[in-house]
Amino acid sequence: MKFTIDEIKTAHQKVKSGADFPNYIQEIKNLSVSHYKALVADGNTQYFDAENNYAETGRKYEDFIVSEILDIENFKARLKLHQQGGTDYLTFCKDCAENGIEGWKMDLNKMTCTYFDKNGNDVLEEKVPS
Repeated sequence: MKFTIDEIKTAHQKVKSGADFPNYIQEIKNLSVSHYKALVADGNTQYFDAENNYAETGRKYEDFIVSEILDIENFKARLKLHQQGGTDYLTFCKDCAENGIEGWKMDLNKMTCTYFDKNGNDVLEEKVPS
């Protein structure tokens, strides 16, 4: 594995809002991260290289209870606000939990972000601006 969690955390500290996200993705892609999976409940994120070796952050905050009820339209509105720089990361994670989003998977090769619900169903896929 070519990257460390410390390198990823250093890159992530530069992200103040969703508007900074594309630069962050490019930076961790340059570290040889091929994909990652973030869980909303406690913020744990697993970062993988092309050989599926991974490093994880562990719990980042106190647990959020992820709603059993998926509200995709409200989530899309909150996601848009976040992407425009209107909310910070923790607020975005709380918004995910309240709207039934369990987490997301980033594919740095396809440059897609796929959000999934508590049942593991993919509910929204977006292209990441580069």
